[in-house]
Amino acid sequence: MRLTSLTEGIGIALDAIWANKLRSSLTVLGVVIGVSTVMAMASIVNGIRGQIINTIEVVGPTTIRVFRFFSTTPVNPDALPREVRIRPKLDPTEADALAALPGIGYSAIWVGVFERIGYGAERTQPTVIYGADDRFMEILGGGMVDGRTFTTAEVRAGRSVAILEVEAAERVFGRVGPLGKLIRIGSHPFTVIGLYRKPENIFQPPGQEISAIVPYEAARRSFRYDDVNSLIILVKPVAGVTVDRAMDLITVQLRKMRGLRPGEPNSFDLVTSDQVLGLFNRLTGVFFLVMIVLSSVALMVGGIGVMAIMLVSVTDRTREIGVRMALGATRREILWQFLVEAATLTLIGGVIGVMCGLGAGQLLKALLRLESPVPLWSAAIATTVSVGIGLVFGLIPANRAAKLDPVEALRYE
Repeated sequence: MRLTSLTEGIGIALDAIWANKLRSSLTVLGVVIGVSTVMAMASIVNGIRGQIINTIEVVGPTTIRVFRFFSTTPVNPDALPREVRIRPKLDPTEADALAALPGIGYSAIWVGVFERIGYGAERTQPTVIYGADDRFMEILGGGMVDGRTFTTAEVRAGRSVAILEVEAAERVFGRVGPLGKLIRIGSHPFTVIGLYRKPENIFQPPGQEISAIVPYEAARRSFRYDDVNSLIILVKPVAGVTVDRAMDLITVQLRKMRGLRPGEPNSFDLVTSDQVLGLFNRLTGVFFLVMIVLSSVALMVGGIGVMAIMLVSVTDRTREIGVRMALGATRREILWQFLVEAATLTLIGGVIGVMCGLGAGQLLKALLRLESPVPLWSAAIATTVSVGIGLVFGLIPANRAAKLDPVEALRYE
């Protein structure tokens, strides 16, 4: 009996929607917008998170970063707080000392700067240039496409040689072979000795693409940089040594080199890949929460619209309700009928919203070059929420219809 009532209620609801197409379309618009927003944001957040996890896998979950001062936002180098000013700058000798520790397989100091790359009349926008060592691919991943990497002598002497990322080389040289050519990075000449391709799964925000890698000493001499935000020591333990053990080794060595007494706080910060991922999860969690709140407003508007149209529907169909009651329909059946109608209305909005959200999510992911499937849980939640809104906001009109007096309903004109 209930299945028959459900089928009948859906049929009546579809008839009512078709009879009032414009009014129904405007009613479900809020539900469509809200559900689409939830779907699109869930898709983007899931895509970005997937790329961050892939990047951490490339860099290595055991990679430890040593900062002079770690902050989620860059520190103004012209107005450093006292807690930053009293900390010593990171120094290459510290990286060398860490590399010599038993249990540490890699340690090097890097510097990152923004500079233009030029060749002839061609010139790029400011882009990321890393000053690193000959083992930079252990951190960045990827591989050499052509040419060679740095020699040990070039790294130690800080020779003016550069390895270009493939996409940057194509922007500057076009079809001209870049190997052996003299380019300008900033205002300084560098000879191209190799072409490097970054991993396809690495996540980099727009404007943060790596365009070239040069020896650390060459970058230090050639470019201006601030020693708080630009310098970093990257450390990897050997296989079999845990991250916690490696962090203990790093901490003891740096405290010893900096002459810190027992009880004094560290004058450096250590950050692991897990901490980076945890920070990202918190940031995206806040972002996703804001999107949920904004989309909830649209869903609320859609729910109010559903309640309004159902109240109008109850008024327009008062005589029909009276006839149904006269023929034996109970108040419970009338209540059920109008609840099913409201849920059907929002279900249609939810399904359309899911399709629009999937399309918008795929488009945005393509524009942002993200690789991640759309989370199915978001579609299920969005559809369930849309039906729930119909039931909640349809309850008042349905209850009003169920409480109509049959005699008064039959007299209604």
